This record gives sequence, C-alpha cells and structure tokens, in this order.
Amino acid sequence: MSTTVIIVPIGNISFYICLKILKCIVFFKPKSGMDLRLYKYLRICLLFVFISKINAQQPAKDSLPPSEEQFIKASKLIDSARYKEGLIILKKLIKASPSNWAAYNKSAFAKMKLKDFKEAAKDLDKAEYFQAMNFETSKLKGINFYLWENFKESKIALDTALSISKIEKIDDAELHYYRALLMFKGKSFKTALEACESAIEFNPKYWEAMKVKGEIRFAMKDYNYAIKELNEAIKTMPATQPDYSCYQLRAKSKFEVKDFKGAVTDWNVYIEGVPGEEPSLISRGAAKINSNDNSGAIADLDEAIKLNNKNPISYCYRGVAKGGNKNFTEALKDINYAIKLKFDYGGAYLNRAAIKMASKDKRGACEDLEKADSLGDEMAIKLIQQYCK
Repeated sequence: MSTTVIIVPIGNISFYICLKILKCIVFFKPKSGMDLRLYKYLRICLLFVFISKINAQQPAKDSLPPSEEQFIKASKLIDSARYKEGLIILKKLIKASPSNWAAYNKSAFAKMKLKDFKEAAKDLDKAEYFQAMNFETSKLKGINFYLWENFKESKIALDTALSISKIEKIDDAELHYYRALLMFKGKSFKTALEACESAIEFNPKYWEAMKVKGEIRFAMKDYNYAIKELNEAIKTMPATQPDYSCYQLRAKSKFEVKDFKGAVTDWNVYIEGVPGEEPSLISRGAAKINSNDNSGAIADLDEAIKLNNKNPISYCYRGVAKGGNKNFTEALKDINYAIKLKFDYGGAYLNRAAIKMASKDKRGACEDLEKADSLGDEMAIKLIQQYCK
C-alpha cells in the first residue's frame, strides 16, 4: 500500500487536525446499517472545509511590494491636490531607495503645483541622473522651467522631450500644449498654432489648447477666427468649472468685429463669474455705449469709478454715455475731469469736441479737434477737414 505525503503548513495545527479528520472520513468504510446519506454529507462538508483552508494558505496573487503600494498612495493624494501629504510619503520612499527616479518625478510635480519651482528642478535633476533621457522627466523639466519663466531652459527640455517622444512613439498632448505656450510667448504664432493642433489631435477634448489658439488668433488680430476657437473651448470646457477668461477674450474679440451686443452678453457672463473688476466694467460700458444702451453704460461706469476714482477712461466714457443721453452739461463735466486727470488724453479731447459740436459750440469743438490732432489722434484730422475747414 502506497503512502500519500501531505505537507502541512508550519504552525497551523487547525489545518493538521482538519486533515486528520478528513483522512478518517475518506478512507473509512461505512458499516452495514449506517445512514449512507449522512456519511456522504459528512464527506462533502469536510472536503469543503479542507479546500477552504488550503485556499486560505495561498498568497494573494495580485499583492504589490510595499514600496509600490506607497507610491500609488502618494500619487493618488497628489492627483487629489493633497500635495503636502503626498510629498511626505514620497520623501520616505526616496530615503529608503535614493535611486527611485519615478518618486523624484512625482515629487517634482507636486512641488510645481505648490509653485516651489527651485526644489522641483532639484528633484528632476536627480531623476535624470538615475534615469537619463527619460521622457517624463524631460517633459516635466520643460514645464517647470516654463512656469519658472526660464524660457531658454524650458525650450531645451521640451525639445529633448519631443525628440524622445518621436523615438519612442509617445503621443503626449501636454508636451505640445506647453510647446505652444512657449512659442506664443516668443511670438512665433504659426509654430504655436501647429503645436496646439498637435495637442488637440492627441486629445480632442483639450479645451485649454483651444483657448490658447483663440489667444494666438487675437494677438494676430484675426478676431473672427479667435471667436471660432473660443467657441470650441467654451463648448468643450467642463460646465461646472468654466474658465471665465474665455468669455472675457471672446467679448474683446466681438467688440473688435463690432458685435457689440454679443460682447455685452459675454461680459455679462464674465462679470457674474468674476465680479468687482474695474477693467471689465469699463469694457462692458464701452460695449453698451456702442449698443446705444447709454444708461446701462453709465451704471457700469459708476461702479468702475467707485472702484477707482482716478481713472480718466471711466470719466471719459461716462461723459460720452451722458452725451448720448443728451445730458451735455454733465457730459462735459465728466470729460473735463478726465482731461484734468490726464492732460494729454487725445481721446478725451476728441469726445469733448463731439459733445461741443452736438451742443452747437463749433468753435470749441474745432479747438478740441486741433488739440486731439496734436496729441496724435488719427481720427481728429479727418473730422477737422470735415467740420472745421
């Protein structure tokens, strides 16, 4: 008779007892008169317990090394904007394993978010020392230098990351987005647009790149295309976290193409989201003047003057709006005060000339036009030739 040897886990007496009972049940032959159904039931129960015990002794197949689990935990904290908590874990990981270049990368990313660009650069240098020509390190270095406003070093790092991405066939939208920002900063508009296109190609929902395209088009004075790009950005951005600066730039673009009502609508959204800004109130006031909503413009400019009562533009525009409502006396008071605040304000002289002309003071109007012309206002000479010759 052959003997079966079964290895029992060390120190597990319950397993041994279970095994002995199972052996008795399996090899025990039932005597006559014994309930066979009870016998079979006991065998099945013991077999089930034995298998369960065996499975309990098996190590988890998907368990990770403690260091990797800690790295994942730190990454989740950082991805949740809990940067300082994540850095505490990463510091311990790096202390235990000084060549952990991935931990240095993640640490640098967290420090970038905390605007500690100097320390982030140190971490990235260490990551590069332990893992040279690594795409993620080079990309992060480029981004860190850009945010640190060291544009020369940013270009070197981003160019390196681009070369690695071509060799390793890595499609990374963020790399091209920061290349676009860098090119835009250097006024290389065409190259910047191409980089934006690459970013959007790799991530069709990359609304930030669409926004940058709008900014580039605006800088190129291609306002209709700027509006088109910003339309896409606004449509794609998360509705729960809108970037109001897209509405701000679209309002400015619409003003330039003389869509004044559209500009007012966008300024409404922007001012609701970002209240209490003097420049936006002045800009919406200007759009309302051009939409013949002079009373609405006066209300905006009143608010702007409450925020800053030394800005000549607010008084000049409010004077224009009051003139539009045929309140010439009050209009002249505002523009006179604008000129008092800024004696070389050519636009104020031009607008005061218009109000004087409307109130039948042709001589005073022509004198103001001459002054505006001497200050370099381009429209003044045309009005002089039309009304003062």
